[in-house]
Amino acid sequence: MYEILQKKRDKKSLSKDEIEFIIRGYTAGIIPDYQMSSFLMATYLSEMSPKETSYLTESMLYSGETLSIAPKGVVDKHSTGGVGDKTSFIIAPIAAAAGVKVPMISGRGLGHTGGTLDKLDAISGINTSINSRSFIKQIHDIGCVFGGQTKKIAPADKKIYALRDVTATVESIPLITASIMSKKLAEGINGLVLDIKTGNGAFMSKKSQAIALGESLKNTALSFNKNGYIFLTDMSQPLGNAVGHSLELIECIEVLRGKGPKDLMNLSLELSAAMIHLGGQAKTFNKAKELANELINSGAALNKFNETIQYQGGDSSFIKNYKLLPTSEKTVHIKATKSGKVSSMNNKGIGLACIEIGGGRKVKTDKINFAAGFYFHKKIGDKVAKGDKLVSIHYDQKFKNAIPMLKHQFQEDLIEITSTSKKTLLPKLIYKRSSFWSSK
Repeated sequence: MYEILQKKRDKKSLSKDEIEFIIRGYTAGIIPDYQMSSFLMATYLSEMSPKETSYLTESMLYSGETLSIAPKGVVDKHSTGGVGDKTSFIIAPIAAAAGVKVPMISGRGLGHTGGTLDKLDAISGINTSINSRSFIKQIHDIGCVFGGQTKKIAPADKKIYALRDVTATVESIPLITASIMSKKLAEGINGLVLDIKTGNGAFMSKKSQAIALGESLKNTALSFNKNGYIFLTDMSQPLGNAVGHSLELIECIEVLRGKGPKDLMNLSLELSAAMIHLGGQAKTFNKAKELANELINSGAALNKFNETIQYQGGDSSFIKNYKLLPTSEKTVHIKATKSGKVSSMNNKGIGLACIEIGGGRKVKTDKINFAAGFYFHKKIGDKVAKGDKLVSIHYDQKFKNAIPMLKHQFQEDLIEITSTSKKTLLPKLIYKRSSFWSSK
């Protein structure tokens, strides 16, 4: 290990055997944390070649079990995360209703971003801790599953990520790539849709970083003969109008009913079309998008979501009666102190503000208040009159002391209002869409 550390420190490429030695040794507890920390920092500073990244992904992938679902038509989506990012609940049932097999293994909230599994926990009775046999059976029975990473899937990733989180090595593109791809490949996918966020509410705030990550993920996917789509999307303001667990679930149901915010609807149709195309259920992307729209309009997508929740033991009655989800005790409306238009939003700050009313975790052991959250009445580019509602805060009485601070933040820092005569650069929902196809 000492020789390998020297080699990586000096910016030399590691062989497949050397990388396997590291991952196997660390997973087995033979290589100590202090040497693995040194390797992670050396990788962060020296980076890795595409070949090394592929070797690292493969070693982490085969550190545990892999699923074998079907020879074709198995497609998943991964988002790099953001504020109000809730598309999984919309696109998974759309794609499954089209005939795609969707093994949606998701995670929990991280930092200022919300987690898919945490949002699902707002549904009474739902089980997301699914073993491999049940996971595969559900995919074959109904085509869709929402689950978490088990201890047996890419255990090296779980152990390494915990170390990255406390050694300032989270933002390394090779390490991010191997972490994402090892888990997704373990699902037995044939295709992968990647939603890479950029903007002040994303981990990759700069477009150049997001593009570099997309290229790394594409190269690694192709090295495993997988097809995919990459979307570079905006995270300079919340996606949709709702931020918070119950509120976001309600907004997803509205989209599956053919309603809901335009930005969330448009992105969901694009992502689900990519999944349908990769899954072989439409010959072109445009045909796939038409099919996705039809599945919403016919109610088939909403029915598939309902079926998935019920299959996993959840009470799906909330789909018809939103009051069956956790609801807040109090609602306060924050109003504009001047007229003008919304020119920018501090999206990361909005995510952190939600944590202050229980909508996220400050420490790992915190319990989430599923009812807490924000509903935005104005977004970037919208005109505002003095006294107009900017955002509604949903909270419980025990968090009342945070409300004056949040009111000040929303009016002074989190939402910027400028003169209507001043030019505002409107964010583009999708900056770029591209696809890649394996030659095999």
